[in-house]
Amino acid sequence: MMATTPKLMRAIRVSEFGGPSVLKFCSNIPVPNPGQKQVLIHVHACGVNPVETYIRSGTYARKPSLPYTPGTDVSGVVEAVGDRVQLLKAGDRVFTTATETGGYAEYTVVSEDCVHRLPDPLDYKQGAAIGIPYCTAYRALFHKAHAKAGETVLIHGASGGVGVAACQMARALGLRVLGTAGTAEGLELVLRNGAHQAFNHKEEGYTSKIMDATKGQGVNVIVEMLSNVNLSNDLQMLAYGGRVTVVGSRGPIEINPRDTMAKESSIIGVALPCATVEEKAECAAALFAGMDAGWLKPAVGKQYTLDMASQAHIDIIDCPGASGKMVLTM
Repeated sequence: MMATTPKLMRAIRVSEFGGPSVLKFCSNIPVPNPGQKQVLIHVHACGVNPVETYIRSGTYARKPSLPYTPGTDVSGVVEAVGDRVQLLKAGDRVFTTATETGGYAEYTVVSEDCVHRLPDPLDYKQGAAIGIPYCTAYRALFHKAHAKAGETVLIHGASGGVGVAACQMARALGLRVLGTAGTAEGLELVLRNGAHQAFNHKEEGYTSKIMDATKGQGVNVIVEMLSNVNLSNDLQMLAYGGRVTVVGSRGPIEINPRDTMAKESSIIGVALPCATVEEKAECAAALFAGMDAGWLKPAVGKQYTLDMASQAHIDIIDCPGASGKMVLTM
């Protein structure tokens, strides 16, 4: 490690599963050491994702062993590298798609294959908004829905991290993009980030406006962020052979299976942890092409200091109307 690397750092620790208050701010956590093929990163920013609230509450399929530090999507500077790391060196600007020791911290250890160079045009907050949102959007659109240029996609909840990513990506790859948001600010953000048209999902009758926009044909693909509210309506908005990808759901919903029959439509779950090595490599290649071409530009929303992590966890679930990607700054 560099001679200047401190021995202790500030980090969030979770010692029991529960509500946002279990996120404890600690200032005396030992800085971890990178092992073989691992990298130590001095974290500048870390993305906050809804999945981190589910993991923290203990209701998610994957339970980390306690105590742990949440967070996968950091950006910052390589502080030190372990043995057999070949492609990275101290001083490199990077972002990550996973961490070994948790991202809500001043330093984190990451496996070399989950560290990527951060292009100069993107700042650290944008770097922390790439991992889960863009990989989820890519998986939903292309690995699960098999969306094709010329099709129409509805991004249902388009103003948050995954939504903005899906708008940019679908637009760049030749789809007709319709997005929804719940605030004037959100609608503007959606239009700025690739949607051809935006609709307010808090307005009565907005689904008929979407149908009108497709001349009554319906949409080919829906990327759905709040399935427990929208899934039944989604099935009615699909075109023949349409696909709904379930990216988010916060409870049960009643649907009529008959709605899938006449249209031979599909409801497809999306789980990023299921991605294979090949799928991850394909996604990374697409994202780097997007950075080169300039369409991959994360929209950063609310920002919180590390000691405000529990407030960030409250807001990401309870605040109506997302506007960009929520990040913690160190």
